[in-house]
Amino acid sequence: MVAAKKEKPVHSLIAGSTAGAIEAFVTYPTEFVKTRSQFGGQKEGPIKIIKDTIRTKGITGLYSGCTALVVGNSLKAGVRFVSYDHFKSMLADSQGKVSAPRSLVAGLGAGMMEAIFAVTPSETIKTKLIDDAKRPNPQYRGLIHGTVSIVKQEGLSGIYRGLFPVMMRQGANSAVRFTTYSTLKQFVQGTARPGQPLPGAITFGIGAIAGLVTVYTTMPLDVIKTRMQTIGARTQYRNSFHCAYRIFTEEGIFTFWRGTTPRLARLVMSGGIVFTVYEQIIKVLGGREP
Repeated sequence: MVAAKKEKPVHSLIAGSTAGAIEAFVTYPTEFVKTRSQFGGQKEGPIKIIKDTIRTKGITGLYSGCTALVVGNSLKAGVRFVSYDHFKSMLADSQGKVSAPRSLVAGLGAGMMEAIFAVTPSETIKTKLIDDAKRPNPQYRGLIHGTVSIVKQEGLSGIYRGLFPVMMRQGANSAVRFTTYSTLKQFVQGTARPGQPLPGAITFGIGAIAGLVTVYTTMPLDVIKTRMQTIGARTQYRNSFHCAYRIFTEEGIFTFWRGTTPRLARLVMSGGIVFTVYEQIIKVLGGREP
């Protein structure tokens, strides 16, 4: 059981948004490599993708689509933490405690909210920008031009491609990540440091472990999401289930874990960075309400 100490919504929004923006920028090259490795066609390893990108596009090539993810990640993290705290408060018992199963439900709800309001549009645009950037003659000249072009060509539905797998992935991500983080944090505070705030290094380590667990449990949903958001997805896949079926029958089950290494690098760092920055900003803003 974990105590349901509540952050003020505006504090959750500020801390979450800041943590999300910092995390996205620091870890973006791993996200770029992960996304490229999940495209259909010839399989490319992470090192080859990095070498080829730097050779043809320079170091800035590893940041293709970065702005879309930084903006989206900032909004996503803000929505995630505000939603999680709200659902956690709703699910607390009469003593203000939240059990692990209820924390899982709160995380699932938070993930669904962030998928609808932030993740799907930003990741669809990011994926299309990365897909476009590897072509000999890219058609998009950055975030704004790319977004306008996508909407003109495909309508608003063009930036909501893959909504279902994104909702499933984000729901699973947040449910697993928050539950793992809360459980480990409660264990450490209850055994090694009872009644004391955790130092940044321990918070980072707990967040990193939560990121590792999240990667392996949700990777297939991430691969389906990426395929559904590529430029030619409308002509290849009827829906997410058809996409999953084609991947399984044409490329094999292990394809669902393609891109695990760079995503693992990102989410381990991401978990550490996001939770550490979030906790520190909450402290600066005045801590939690009882």
